Amino acid sequence: MKMKRAAIYTRISTGEQNADLQTRELPEFCERRSWHLAETYSDVMTGAKDKRPALDRLMADARRGKFDVVAVWRFDRFARSTSHLLRALEEFSSLGIDFVSVTEAIDTSTPAGRMVFTVLGAVAELERSIIRERVIAGQKAAKKRGVKFGRPTVAVDAAQVLRLRKDGLSWRSIAAETGLTKDTLRRSQGLTL
Repeated sequence: MKMKRAAIYTRISTGEQNADLQTRELPEFCERRSWHLAETYSDVMTGAKDKRPALDRLMADARRGKFDVVAVWRFDRFARSTSHLLRALEEFSSLGIDFVSVTEAIDTSTPAGRMVFTVLGAVAELERSIIRERVIAGQKAAKKRGVKFGRPTVAVDAAQVLRLRKDGLSWRSIAAETGLTKDTLRRSQGLTL
């Protein structure tokens, strides 16, 4: 059995915090598991930020197959929200990469860890379904109030367009002359795009 290559991700929120606990304990955890430490990725910034350079680099390296497992101290050090965590875990799963949160004892390489991931995924799917239902209900209510969805209706003089086409003008020339898009003009003539 080949030795797993591990990536460690650490994050501290401010200059006042100390990352020593994460940077000391995570390599020791990997060593106890007999994992080769491939790389450590560290960010010093708030977890709410969308752009985290080290995390972005970790995700890119995951897609390149640079490691087999990602180890973090806690979920909140890694992900800014449950949905962010689940998207990352789903991507890791599709890439064959395990995920370990040391203090929460979650390890997707174990049956219990996969079960926890499955439950989290089911909760996220329920949340997405509820949001979808709310959006659809909101759209129906808006339609009843007279709100129109989609692009506004554009008046096209189909006879003029047909005449210009018969005169040999291109769709581009007709669009320039009428101020309408080529696709709108073509639809006015019953042509599919």
